[in-house]
Amino acid sequence: MSEQKSAVPTKDTLFKKPLSRMEAKNAVTDTAAKSIIQRERAAVDAKTERLRAARLAREQSK
Repeated sequence: MSEQKSAVPTKDTLFKKPLSRMEAKNAVTDTAAKSIIQRERAAVDAKTERLRAARLAREQSK
């Protein structure tokens, strides 16, 4: 028979270990970078949509 791990919650399974100083710094940098990338992606998508609409309007007016 195989042993099953008990589903009893312990401090190790309930709580995450605190991040080290470098891990915390990396997490902050990662969050900031992802935020910047997301804003830039939204700006590119908005520009693409605006240009697509202008192109379609120009093609319809011909």
